Amino acid sequence: MSEIGLVQIVEGALLAAGKPLTVAQLGDLFEEPDRPDNAALRSALEEVAARCEGRGYELQEVASGFRFQVRQNLSPWVARLWHERPQKYSRALLETLALIAYRQPITRGEIEEIRGVAVSSNIIKTLHEREWIRVVGHRDVPGRPAMYATTRQFLDYFNLKTLDQLPALADIRDLETLNAELGFSDPVPGTEAAGTEKGLTLVGGTEHRAEASDPAEDDTDEYGSDDDEAEQADDETDSAAAGPDSRG
Repeated sequence: MSEIGLVQIVEGALLAAGKPLTVAQLGDLFEEPDRPDNAALRSALEEVAARCEGRGYELQEVASGFRFQVRQNLSPWVARLWHERPQKYSRALLETLALIAYRQPITRGEIEEIRGVAVSSNIIKTLHEREWIRVVGHRDVPGRPAMYATTRQFLDYFNLKTLDQLPALADIRDLETLNAELGFSDPVPGTEAAGTEKGLTLVGGTEHRAEASDPAEDDTDEYGSDDDEAEQADDETDSAAAGPDSRG
């Protein structure tokens, strides 16, 4: 420890971890006699962040801790390291996610009442698979519908430390404004929407990306294709069971 500085140890740990690390997790890297206090670790993190100035990556604090990530303004170039087709998200999915983020905990029936259309089962499934939402309980009404809320992974993906950092609803007039605030962009007319890079992260020496676009105006699944009749029937059944619940 005397020959290796605390800042170097913190830098190395953040690069090797492959995930965000909290101050407590950084402290656990040391034996008890040599363990620095939280103030020293935070001071080292500030020094690490300062060293990133002028570089292509930055130190970002998110809900799960601190991580290195590629600066977002470099995404047009760094994104060319990957050749697979970017993932697309429909307008319906983004609206559903926004309602959960701002009105949580919220039931599927309440989402459908606000949007005026049934919520596709594929949308809920996709949000679960992305680990952006979770069930936090059940509304105490007939049918006991599940109540949804966002997760720490949701905050990490959008570079947020807490939900308080979401754009204020008073400043959002429509979905397009929210998309811009969260780093999504509308597709260019006449071209295939490739989406904007969001959360392009450098961990363990490897860049990871996640992309999104807004390819559809109607209530479609996450790939912009229409739901089949069987799924629509399932949605209507689930919606009827949930009902237009009143929020407590």
